[in-house]
Amino acid sequence: MGTETILIILLFFMLAGALIAVETKNLLSSVISLGAIGVGSSVAFLFLMAPDLAIVQIAVEVVLLIFLIRGTIARDVIPQRGHIAWGALAVVVVLLAGLLAFGTYAFRGIGRFGQPVISAVQEAPSNRYLAEGVRETGAVNIVAAVILDYRGYDTLGEATVLFAAILGALTILRVKGFTKGGQR
Repeated sequence: MGTETILIILLFFMLAGALIAVETKNLLSSVISLGAIGVGSSVAFLFLMAPDLAIVQIAVEVVLLIFLIRGTIARDVIPQRGHIAWGALAVVVVLLAGLLAFGTYAFRGIGRFGQPVISAVQEAPSNRYLAEGVRETGAVNIVAAVILDYRGYDTLGEATVLFAAILGALTILRVKGFTKGGQR
């Protein structure tokens, strides 16, 4: 299965999650569907060869899910006695089987322990960075050259995502709200 096919499947998965999040009456289900969208975008970033964005996305997603689930769990209690939602159980089993299949597929692609990825993929950009980095950037520290010269926009995007997540968390966790006049 090619990368484009997997990305299209992920797109449909994220669209289904978005539709469920919008249409469901259960607030907790809506939050969990939003989490599925975030996980789908993280996996898409991995297939697009952007593991750093995938890590930032999954970290922000986990923090936001913790806050959103904590905020909704007290509001959305539906007592059920003796009723098993077989359809929901089947969906969970299918999703777990899909996650297991994806994990198996992903781990088969990992090289032998101790073998650097640079030696396995000769056309990887990291090989060019190491060979030509000092000449192209003038920076003696190759890590700084990669972060600031080669991947500058990527680093700026990650910093922006982290700043927005911290700002959102601080906004949610503030002790006092503002009054009508804008005073505390």
